[in-house]
Amino acid sequence: MNLESQIQKISSFEHLELLANQIVEGFISGMHKSPFHGFSAEFAEHKIYNPGESTKHIDWKLFAKTDRLYTKRYEEETNLRCHLIIDNSSSMHYPQLKDNQQFYENKIGFSVLASAVLMNLLKKQRDAVGLSVYSDTYEFYASEKGSDRHHRMILSKLEGVLAHNGQTKKTDTVTFLHQIAENIHRRSMVVLFTDMFQNEDSEKIFKALQHLKHNKHKVVVFHVYDKKTELNFSFDNTPRKFIDVETGEEINLFAENTQEMYQKKVEAFFKTIETTCMQYQIKYVPVSVDEKFEKIMTAYLVEKQKFG
Repeated sequence: MNLESQIQKISSFEHLELLANQIVEGFISGMHKSPFHGFSAEFAEHKIYNPGESTKHIDWKLFAKTDRLYTKRYEEETNLRCHLIIDNSSSMHYPQLKDNQQFYENKIGFSVLASAVLMNLLKKQRDAVGLSVYSDTYEFYASEKGSDRHHRMILSKLEGVLAHNGQTKKTDTVTFLHQIAENIHRRSMVVLFTDMFQNEDSEKIFKALQHLKHNKHKVVVFHVYDKKTELNFSFDNTPRKFIDVETGEEINLFAENTQEMYQKKVEAFFKTIETTCMQYQIKYVPVSVDEKFEKIMTAYLVEKQKFG
C-alpha cells in the first residue's frame, strides 16, 4: 500500500484516531504492571499526591487498593495545557516507505501517530492541546484548547502533514522555535518531535529550546530517528549514492568502509544533545521509529506528574 492510498485510508482522521485509541487503551490496560499501577481505573479523575499538598482530597479507597496516594480532581481545577511541535522538514520524511510498510514506519509518520496518541491521553484527562508544525516556514499554529471540534481539526492537520510533495524543505528550527515560544502565553508542557538534523549552529538551537522554557514551561524533546540506517548505518556493502534530502548534496561510498567511524560520530552527537538538554533541564528522549509508543506515553506521564 503506497503512502497516497494510506493517506486516503486515514482520511477524515478516523483511522488515525482509532489507531491512537487502540494504542492508548492497550497501554492503560497494562498499567497495573507499571509504576502507574492503579492510575488507570479512575484515569481522568485522579492525580498523584505531591508531598506538602493538603490531604483533604486524598482518595483513601484508592490508596487501600494501590498503596499509592492520589487526590481527586475537580472540574474547576486548572487542567494541563500541552503544545505539540512537529518538525516537518524533508529529513523527517525518511526513510522512504515501501508499499508494504505502514505510514508510521518513517520519522514523520511515527511523530504524527505519537502526537495522536498523546492527544488521546490529553483528551481522557480533559487537558488542552495545541499544535505547531514547521520546516522552512511556520506551516501551522493552533493554540491549546480541549474541545472535540479542536481535537478533530488538529487530527485533520496531522493527517495532512503525512503528505510529502517531494519538495526540498530545509529545517529552520531556531527561527520557528523562538516564534512558537512567543505564541505560548500560559504555562504549558511543550513536546517537540524532531530528528535534530539542522543546518544551524547547535548552540543556537539549544538557546531556542531554552526560550521555550520561559513562563516555566516544561519541555520534552523526542529525538526521532531510524535506528537501522541513521544510527547503525546498516547497509549492504555495494557502492551507494547518499543524497542529503534537504540540500541535495551527494556522496558515493561503501557503507561498510565508513560504518565504524560513522557510528562513533553519531553516538557522540546523541550524547552531546543529551548532555546539553540535561544542562538546560529539558527532558530528552531518543526514540527509534521501530520502537513501541509505550516509551512516548510513559515519558509523557512521568513528566506530567513532575509538572504539577
